[in-house]
Amino acid sequence: MTIRVRYFASLRERVGCAEAQFNTGTVTTVATVWHALNPDLALPGNTLAAINHEYATLDAVVHDGDELAFFPPVTGG
Repeated sequence: MTIRVRYFASLRERVGCAEAQFNTGTVTTVATVWHALNPDLALPGNTLAAINHEYATLDAVVHDGDELAFFPPVTGG
């Protein structure tokens, strides 16, 4: 199972890349992907996630071929 992972804005700067691939043979969640790819970096509490351009919770299951995106909350003025 291969998942495309993208990081946006300040999260991209924190992890040091804009994109990664995650390969696994088991069912996995959004939070599990973060921790597997960033074992030394805690997931910030206000991080938003999206699976295939749809907002997702951290316990949402990610499937083969999905695109998972992490980004900080969007604010406006």
